[in-house]
Amino acid sequence: MKVRDIMKKKVITCDPGDIISDVTKKLRKHNISGMPVVESKKVVGIISESDVLRLLRTPEYSEELWLPSPLEFIEVPIRELVEWIETKKALEKIGNKPVAMVMTQRIYAVSPEDSVEKAAELMTKYHINRLPVVEDDKLVGLVTRGDIIAGLVGRR
Repeated sequence: MKVRDIMKKKVITCDPGDIISDVTKKLRKHNISGMPVVESKKVVGIISESDVLRLLRTPEYSEELWLPSPLEFIEVPIRELVEWIETKKALEKIGNKPVAMVMTQRIYAVSPEDSVEKAAELMTKYHINRLPVVEDDKLVGLVTRGDIIAGLVGRR
C-alpha cells in the first residue's frame, strides 16, 4: 500500500508568521493536534500541541507554603489560583509569538509513492504523529498515525 492511498489531500496548514493563539484556535476548530507550517507551498516546519505546551513553564511553588489555622482550609484554593494566574500570564505571553519561534524545524516527510511501511517506520523511529507528503518540494498531503491504522484495517 502506498502513502497516496491513505493520505489526506486537504491539509490544514499555517504560515510561519501566524501567531500561536491563532494557530491553537485552528487546531481546536479542526480537532487536530498539529499541522505543517507552509511558506510558498513548501513545508518549513511542523507545529504541534506539544510545541505549544513546552512554552507553558510556570514557576513551581514550595510545598512548604501554608497558612496558619484557621486559614489552612483556603491554602489549596489560593495555591491553585496563583498557579492559574501564572499559567494565564504565560499563555498571554506566548500567544502573540509567531509560529516560526516555536515550530519544529526538523521535518520528516514522505512522498505519495512511498510505502505505508516507510511512513510508519519514520513515525515510530522519530516519535512523531504526522508526516507531510511532499512531491517536487511542495506539500500535497498529510499522513497521520490514524490514517495508517485506518488504511491497514481497510476503513478510509
